[in-house]
Amino acid sequence: MIECPKNYLTRGKDPKLMVACAEMLRRTEERNKTKDSRKNTSRKRGIFCYTIRMKRVGVIRGGDGKHYASSLKKGGDIILHIFENLSHKYKVVDILIDKKDVWHLNGVPVMPTDLMHKVDVVWNTAYPGASLILENLSIPYIGAGSFSHALENSRDMLREHMAQIGVQMPRHILFPLYQKDFSAQGGSASGGDGSISRYAIKKAKEVHEKFGGPWIVKSFTPDANMGIHLAKTFNELVAGIEDGAKHEKSILVEEFISGKVASIHSVPDFRGEEIYIFPPVNVFGNFSFEEKEKLISLAKDLHHHLGIKHYLKSDFIFNPRGKILLLDFEFTPNLKPYSHFSQACESVGAKTHDVIEHILENV
Repeated sequence: MIECPKNYLTRGKDPKLMVACAEMLRRTEERNKTKDSRKNTSRKRGIFCYTIRMKRVGVIRGGDGKHYASSLKKGGDIILHIFENLSHKYKVVDILIDKKDVWHLNGVPVMPTDLMHKVDVVWNTAYPGASLILENLSIPYIGAGSFSHALENSRDMLREHMAQIGVQMPRHILFPLYQKDFSAQGGSASGGDGSISRYAIKKAKEVHEKFGGPWIVKSFTPDANMGIHLAKTFNELVAGIEDGAKHEKSILVEEFISGKVASIHSVPDFRGEEIYIFPPVNVFGNFSFEEKEKLISLAKDLHHHLGIKHYLKSDFIFNPRGKILLLDFEFTPNLKPYSHFSQACESVGAKTHDVIEHILENV
């Protein structure tokens, strides 16, 4: 190998040496440029990878309302589902609101304003007031608005509102917590002297005067400890109301409607459709093509009318006369592996977490 003197340009004694040295320096400079380019590219890639961070998804659960227990469960299911299926893309932040309305971020008490720099989007399963706070802080969120929550918590308001789009609902009567209802009349709340039995008989008479049986008796808010009673006789109605009173729950009594039942799940902007309707699931009875089309059309109308932005589950029933009634609706999907929502996703070749990811990315 020719060794090129450092001052070869000034010596000028050997032209061949000068040419060889010049060529050697040219190649050396090219190699150095290539190395520098690779280093810069490596640095850029390193910076690029560092600046991409996972989206922080806050999940609000709890609250000071009557849905505290069910909110804890729904929020916990969402946290678990994202952690198990989407942890490569999202970082979950647990936001608990206790019964004293104190907010906690991963167990640490915080002010709601602290969330502004801690989360990118929030899934609210608590009371509607939390959504209003998020709106005031300009934090994107998933969940029903105040109006939808009001309809969910007032069957009378919901019935009147559904009538505007021609949707009927079963007749019902709602009894508040046993203690409040009975103590207001000067009775005992302990039930030790048979007051719960007298209370149940009195309320059963009120139901019977309003509409006949059979009746469905259940807790107004979800309660795994209280069963759902199908009462065909007056005595069974009394027993169902008494069970609700013993569980210290608000009691909802509805007329039982026989017929064909189906649940419809709908998500906006999924697969290029303004409102994507999943095929009916939780079906009891054989539906004709025309009946399915009616259900789909009604679910879309309901989605628009309630102003739902993220997800809606609608439960319908066809009575023997062919009339469709709305039984119930929900704003948070059930993310259990074998839930009706999971079955609806699988029926169209989608994974549950793919739909959840779509909801999170379209807030």
